Amino acid sequence: MTKHALSTRLWHWVNAIAIIVLFMSGLNISNAHRHLYWGHYGFDPADAWLHVIRFPGWATIPGHYNLALARDWHITMAWPFGIGVLFIWIAMLWNGHFRRDLMTAPRDWTPGAVIASIKAHSGAGAGAHHGYNPVQKILYGGVFGVLLPLMLLSGLAISPGSGGYAPWLVDLFAGRQSARSLHFIAAWGIFGFFVIHILLAVTDWRLILEMVTGGKRDDRDPPPPPQPENLPAAQEGVPAHG
Repeated sequence: MTKHALSTRLWHWVNAIAIIVLFMSGLNISNAHRHLYWGHYGFDPADAWLHVIRFPGWATIPGHYNLALARDWHITMAWPFGIGVLFIWIAMLWNGHFRRDLMTAPRDWTPGAVIASIKAHSGAGAGAHHGYNPVQKILYGGVFGVLLPLMLLSGLAISPGSGGYAPWLVDLFAGRQSARSLHFIAAWGIFGFFVIHILLAVTDWRLILEMVTGGKRDDRDPPPPPQPENLPAAQEGVPAHG
């Protein structure tokens, strides 16, 4: 059985291209008005909650300031991005990837689980064949469950025609300017994940290869987690003697 389904691999590479173009064209769009607001309206920099830097040409698409062309790139790549988000969620629920690999349990959120995940990764990938560790589940779950949907919905809310076809979406974000601010925050959240994802991937080229070939899943049961030391006998399931 493959580790990554064909649907996951196709979405991964199409989505990577879409996000890169969306991010870089979005920086060009940001240069048109480098201030963020909350609510329905925003035009006076004095009312902004954040003043954004001007991004250099090498970081934008196109490589020079052109708001119209940047919007064309942005809207064009928004289609494969949006369809891809819907597609991957249907695929993950259908093939069990979400339930099997990404769904977290309360124990995954404990400090001990987080520390153990970091130690396992730093120890030459020990236990990596047993699936996603708690930190990976939390990160991927945050991206799939929060950042990607937030990017999609906030992007629809700030699109020029949203007031006509989905006014409820603008109200959902308490205003178009609030949606624009959240769109900006989500974009940089995805950028941060993207950087971490790349850094972790290049430390083990097999991870990149598996996302091309699919890899092979090891369905053996994972080893039991280490038990805390020096627990009282009663907590270890041994009757205490009075």
